[in-house]
Amino acid sequence: MKTTLEFIGIVFALFAGISLLLYLFQERMIFFPQPTASGIEKSYASHAVTLRHGEVDLKGWLFKDRISPNQPLIVYYGGNAEDITLNFYSLDRFATGSFLFMNYRGYGGSGGRPTERDLCEDALFILDTVIKKEGIDPDHVILMGRSLGSGVAVYVAARRNVGGIILVTPFDSLTHVAQIHYPIFPVRLLLKHRFDSASIAPTITIPALFVTAANDQVVPARLASQLERLWGGPTTNVTVAGTDHNTIETSPVYWEAINTFLRSGRRADDH
Repeated sequence: MKTTLEFIGIVFALFAGISLLLYLFQERMIFFPQPTASGIEKSYASHAVTLRHGEVDLKGWLFKDRISPNQPLIVYYGGNAEDITLNFYSLDRFATGSFLFMNYRGYGGSGGRPTERDLCEDALFILDTVIKKEGIDPDHVILMGRSLGSGVAVYVAARRNVGGIILVTPFDSLTHVAQIHYPIFPVRLLLKHRFDSASIAPTITIPALFVTAANDQVVPARLASQLERLWGGPTTNVTVAGTDHNTIETSPVYWEAINTFLRSGRRADDH
């Protein structure tokens, strides 16, 4: 009996210890700040943007050569371990020539440390500042969030009236993602950064495109389906066969879905 109780005590201590570590180090498990790829800053210096939000400088790039009603501005929110500048090599594959890429706090050349609240509030500030300065009609703005960035994009969509939103490998809540990867731990109690898109999706009425990878083991496609069911506006869901979380953009189906939406699926076309 004593041996059994000792064993239970050891298991409980391990469980409690690991739970504590998950709580204390969750920022390091959620956010993986990446540096800007070598040579990018020099090559794209003419597009560089620096915005100061509070005490933090946020750095990024604005491509605005063809902003017009027929050329929507894509405002991009990247994944948790993504160097957003790698998207620059694919800009000509989009059915638009206008983009805004801003590094999250702590990513690339942006200052500060990333948290859910700061990333979301930064995103609102950035959007408001850029569309005011550039004189852009919000109906001509398309938010695009990938993975973790889907949580940021949905947050913005719930608070700003834009033309549409593209969600790539999105989730309904980061809590559900964590439960899939850490099923025996009380992540619902431990998680501070929830990115709970499901709770605000019913209030959002703009058109949304959901693009998921059939073999996604990081964010299973069912989490996107759960978010889509809650969405308050029109939706389109495209599952890309033969791809996973990190290879979805290698399929022509991915680009066809995005460009079809850019040409005809956004609310701006109704004006």
